[in-house]
Amino acid sequence: MSSKKVALIGVGNIMFCDEGIGAYALRYIEKNYIIPENLTLIEGSSLGFRMMTYYQEYDKIIILGTGSHNDKPGSVRSENADEILAKGPTRKTANEVEITMMIEICSFHENMADVELVTMVPEDIVSVRNGLTQGTLEKMPIFVRNVLEVLKKEGIELREKDKHHSFEEIIEEFANPKQEIDPQSFLKS
Repeated sequence: MSSKKVALIGVGNIMFCDEGIGAYALRYIEKNYIIPENLTLIEGSSLGFRMMTYYQEYDKIIILGTGSHNDKPGSVRSENADEILAKGPTRKTANEVEITMMIEICSFHENMADVELVTMVPEDIVSVRNGLTQGTLEKMPIFVRNVLEVLKKEGIELREKDKHHSFEEIIEEFANPKQEIDPQSFLKS
């Protein structure tokens, strides 16, 4: 097992259909795999530039989200920080702009994590609705396999839990969150 401190960060706005790819994939991994101590899962959709603090705290940052590389929807790509910066200023998604800016800013610091971005080309990031398009939903297992391969290269091999949760269950959980209330907390008041 790797002694590297790794953060897996899911980004994306679940309110805009396929824009939520990173958030859904992160939750899927959390629900279906045993997470070792040296791997931290972070829901980064609302972190914005506060995500930069993780760039100094971890050895490796793996960010999951949408990508605008010139390929068909459902295509998955993995890029390191140098490859992301080499693309120049052209970015098509808000996530790409923000992540690129954070990498540029953090690259001035001595201690910056090795950053890798795992992305999938979405079908629809404009429609306002929770959930994924059917085509993207069908490609999510491929996306997750790619993420697991990136983790494996870092010495982190995740084992599946006994109970399996589908992407449909994960999406439903995001769309209709339930707050669990401890009945004992009322008795203490």
